[in-house]
Amino acid sequence: MAKRIRAFRKLRGLTQQQLSERVRISVSVLGEIERGNRQIDERMMKEICKQLNISHDELASPGSFR
Repeated sequence: MAKRIRAFRKLRGLTQQQLSERVRISVSVLGEIERGNRQIDERMMKEICKQLNISHDELASPGSFR
């Protein structure tokens, strides 16, 4: 899931700085999430999905990106 967060972020044309501000977390925390070094709580997962305009299922599934 970590790699998919990064891939969707880049697909949406967002920097780590921009997404972290929208989700209200630090850039370092987002970096840890994208590297798979940090677990995501439900609130953070919902906010990341909202900001990336994707569903939780899209983020969790190994299918293609849109």
